[in-house]
Amino acid sequence: MTRDPIGLALNSMNRLAGSSWLDRLGIRRSVEWLAYSGTRTGFRTLSVAGKQFKRARNVLPRQRLPAKRPPDLFDLTLDDDQRMIVDTLAGFADDVIRPAAGDADEKGQLPESIRTQAMELGLTLYAVPAEFGGVAETRSPVTSALVAEELARGDLAIAAALLAPFSVAQSITRWGSAEQQSTYLPAFCDDEPPMATIALDEAQPLFDPAKPATTARRQGDGYVLTGEKTGVIMAASSDLFLVSARLDDGKPRLFLVPRGTEGLSYQDDPAMGLRAAQTARLRLKQVQVPSDALLGDDDFDFDAFLDYASILRCGLAVGTARAVQDYVIPYCNEREAFGEPISHRQSVAFMIANMAIETDSMRLMTWRAASRAEAGGPFSREARLARLLCNDKAMEIGTNGVQLLGGHGFVKEHPVERWYRDLRSIATQFGGAHA
Repeated sequence: MTRDPIGLALNSMNRLAGSSWLDRLGIRRSVEWLAYSGTRTGFRTLSVAGKQFKRARNVLPRQRLPAKRPPDLFDLTLDDDQRMIVDTLAGFADDVIRPAAGDADEKGQLPESIRTQAMELGLTLYAVPAEFGGVAETRSPVTSALVAEELARGDLAIAAALLAPFSVAQSITRWGSAEQQSTYLPAFCDDEPPMATIALDEAQPLFDPAKPATTARRQGDGYVLTGEKTGVIMAASSDLFLVSARLDDGKPRLFLVPRGTEGLSYQDDPAMGLRAAQTARLRLKQVQVPSDALLGDDDFDFDAFLDYASILRCGLAVGTARAVQDYVIPYCNEREAFGEPISHRQSVAFMIANMAIETDSMRLMTWRAASRAEAGGPFSREARLARLLCNDKAMEIGTNGVQLLGGHGFVKEHPVERWYRDLRSIATQFGGAHA
């Protein structure tokens, strides 16, 4: 974030909220809410300022965010802006997302109140350069992973739904042409940004995202898209779809397809998990799009797109794993069997210890991949290793969380069964997230 008076004031407020003497005075909740509300107001102020700049300069050349300068020494310490973002989203996850998550899962839809409050936070501003009304100054996959982690600590499905437009905006920022950026990015900085989502997964055995069955056939001055996508997050309410398809030469690319395009339809497809994300099947039947619907040009890198997506999905996995761990520890300390807490049993204690080890391993692998991407270096190997680890360990943590609660782990009274179902999606789905 730009180091302006708003940013400095909000940073000071969040430092105040972290002071230990607030607990002694009994005013922590009041100060934390003041910091949270002040951050929302600050983000909205930045958004309005960006919209004025947008109106003054409607047509702008293509923007590419530079990489961050890597530190001289390896350091995992968050900077002041990242700490402010983490503190704000932690409060949002605890006070807004977590209490509403169970009902959202039961109804199978994202609560409108949560989406409204998320828009007030201005998440998409971090995906858009200042020239188009946002606040992004450099590429920051580390910040993206932190955002995903904190939101997922509240609920993975809701986090995935809230990050869908953020992911599309980042893709347009990273690879979009000047015309695409000028057309779409300013809208993501409005007080009510559009809902947008990525359609990548397909119902094919051993599906390879780099070899989509959906085709994009060249016809005249445009393309004709044909195929079907599954597990598309928030498809029913999305105004814009970023769809992967295979060109005539066999190369995978992404296409910007607005809602209402002829031949584009969806069908609700509720899954075992991610119910609040309202997953659906997206059908493309001879969908005609102009040539400028093809995202980017010669600098587009589909493999890098998948690797960035892996980083964000790993962030979601880490956040949900943290939620499981934070829930089972007090449960096992309070639950008694044979006259003592079950955490006194070695098998239980070892399982919880392993949960903490694996969660930190997932986080460090994710941050390592994100930091290399942020510095502009090669990061494909690190992103894929992080995804492999998170695929395996996130599911293990979800399973052990249910096991530690015994019969309570199987009922909806406790959120661990929901986190278990949602964590299944980390290993079985690829699309819907991007860093």
